[in-house]
Amino acid sequence: MLDSIRVRLTLWYTLVLALVLVLLAAFTYLVYWRNVVGSTDSALVELANAFTTTFEAELAEARGPDDVKEAARESMVEHRFRDTFFVILDSSGAMVLNSFGLTPAGPSKDAANEELFHSASFRQFVERAADQPGELGRVQSGRRGFRCLAKSVDARAGHYTVVVLESLHAQQELLEDIRATFYWAIPLALLLASVGGYFLARKSLAPVAAMASQARDMGAASLHDRLAVANERDELGQLAQSFNQLLERIETSFEQQRRFVADASHELRTPVAILRGEAEVTLSRPERSQEEYRETLAILRDESQRLARIIEDLFTLTRADAGQHPLTLRDHYLDESAAEALVRARSLALAKNITLVSSVEPDLPISADEGLLGRMFLNLLDNAIKYSPPGSRVELTCRRQGERYQVDISDNGPGIPTDLQSRIFERFFRADKTRARSEGDSGGAGLGLAIARWIAEAHRGCLELQRSDSSGSTFSVILPATPKRQ
Repeated sequence: MLDSIRVRLTLWYTLVLALVLVLLAAFTYLVYWRNVVGSTDSALVELANAFTTTFEAELAEARGPDDVKEAARESMVEHRFRDTFFVILDSSGAMVLNSFGLTPAGPSKDAANEELFHSASFRQFVERAADQPGELGRVQSGRRGFRCLAKSVDARAGHYTVVVLESLHAQQELLEDIRATFYWAIPLALLLASVGGYFLARKSLAPVAAMASQARDMGAASLHDRLAVANERDELGQLAQSFNQLLERIETSFEQQRRFVADASHELRTPVAILRGEAEVTLSRPERSQEEYRETLAILRDESQRLARIIEDLFTLTRADAGQHPLTLRDHYLDESAAEALVRARSLALAKNITLVSSVEPDLPISADEGLLGRMFLNLLDNAIKYSPPGSRVELTCRRQGERYQVDISDNGPGIPTDLQSRIFERFFRADKTRARSEGDSGGAGLGLAIARWIAEAHRGCLELQRSDSSGSTFSVILPATPKRQ
């Protein structure tokens, strides 16, 4: 059950809401309690002051002991309220009169009686009031009790103490009503909120469930399908768009892999077929001349070399894709690597009567894999020589530009059509229709530029087609100019 995001969201939402409601209820109850207690105390003080004023006025007209009781009775009658009681004590603490004997102002909800004034709680309050007159206190009586205030009255007839008792029944009843309201309101609110939160979470996560259902139905044969995007601006819409972009990249990768496998199969099938065919032809005739055998062996050698070169290139790219082709970095000079590549490409250029021209700045220190850099330059030179017409020239320039090195290799070939320039670094791609092989040239497998670009990027650089038109093409290698390590 807790495996569902909807359930977990609902539980967390309900728990947080419960905490907020409990804290809010506690704070609200505290505020109400303080206000109710303050209101009760203020009303009690005002009533005690009014009663004391009336009692003092009545005492001023009293002449005998019975007149004191009469003054007290008149004051109690004048200030008679429901659930409010008055007690008059003389200087010795003896009760002169209390208001229990008077007709109540209304039906009382407090089951108090005169035993209240003989209780230990009341006597303790009176004793404290003698030392601290005007102090508010509480007298226990039954379940609720009374809030009390004692005031001293000095008159010609003697010293008296006025005690006013206010029942706490109404105050406690109000607070109990507030607590009862919270007791049923909070669970009801949590129930409604949890139900509403569950349906809201269910509705909000419905697009996720739909995307999951669509994703489960996708396979290698349906990578062209895309998730439906209900709202592109919300988070789920952005998630669906990101997933669709991922599917697009995967589809592109799958397509490249399919094309790669198909092209690799084609490239490998041709030399294998030639090897097999030559071997079968040679074996089909029991007697052949030495020249024929040598010719067949030469063909087998050339095709096996071509096959080995293709396999080696494929192995290099496979290790590069898997990140298992580590670079052997060491300090050397870029100009020396470029010059060495020119020397190795000289035989290829002489075979087609192509002139190699170089413009290399000296003293270009770099920390790189010398073998891979040489292979990159040789691939680019081989590519330029292969597609240049006989009698033309191939130029290599190597120079420093600020914090980077730039190596340009230019040829005089027919150029690459604009619509094919974006694909020249793809594996097994050859623009043979425009850059035809010369006669007798077996050509490569279309992996040279892909390997060269990987080598440049592995050294935190790049390989770009700088220009390509009818006058020829220029490839540029950009590498970071790292200082020589000491």
